[in-house]
Amino acid sequence: MGPLAFVRSLLRLLAGKPNVPASLKENALLQVIYHRRSIRSFTDQPVSEDVFAAILEAGRLAPSTVNLQSWSFAVFTSDTWRQTFGHSIPFRAQRAVILLGDMHRVRALMTDFPESSLVDYTTAVMNASLAAMNMNLAAEALGISSVMLSETGRSGLLDAAYLKETLCLPEKVFPILTIVFGHARGLYPPMPPKLPLQTVCFQGKYKEADRPVMEDWLAQMVAGYKVGHISSSFDAQLKVYQSKIGKAEADLENMVYSGPPGRDHRVQQE
Repeated sequence: MGPLAFVRSLLRLLAGKPNVPASLKENALLQVIYHRRSIRSFTDQPVSEDVFAAILEAGRLAPSTVNLQSWSFAVFTSDTWRQTFGHSIPFRAQRAVILLGDMHRVRALMTDFPESSLVDYTTAVMNASLAAMNMNLAAEALGISSVMLSETGRSGLLDAAYLKETLCLPEKVFPILTIVFGHARGLYPPMPPKLPLQTVCFQGKYKEADRPVMEDWLAQMVAGYKVGHISSSFDAQLKVYQSKIGKAEADLENMVYSGPPGRDHRVQQE
């Protein structure tokens, strides 16, 4: 990307803002949702026990498929994180929760329920992600900033085997993401580039996205990453993911799928 194209993309990124109907601009919940950002720099100010307990409770009360609550939360202070992983919580945050998909607990009780590893996995991911978003928004409403991580600090799905061993995870329990919490250092960043509503919504048959719209979005992504990560680049981060995804997929498959030898255990039906 040339300098002029970079500047243009950066200006479009900085101009982005939520589209809020005038009649709803004062809605408190919408303000929390629209104001939330992923924060990657925190102060040393602690997160109080009451506030963190309220964040966890928001996760516990999230909706889930058939109320299965197919999640577990591995909860950390800055001290227990260091004891477990040997380093500080990413971005010097004060608290952390590793969100785990957990069908182990339900399967141990409901042994007659039809079993399909792929459906189990999808259900657990969906439900745990809802719990994660509840925690994320509860934190924002309580003045606590956060960021959801899939790779940083070896604490997400791209390091599934490492976390299985470190956290002694049983079969059908697997990491999805980590949320770290704290008080933001400095100003909130601008809204990241979001695709237009008409690109992600359709009626009737699926509609292919307009290529120029997608290219403009990607250019803004690259420009924003360059500004926010002086010592890295968007391409460098992509290479990190490329180097880890293959192993992560194999590790997750071993953690999720189970069955007798010689049987196609990806789908098990009665």
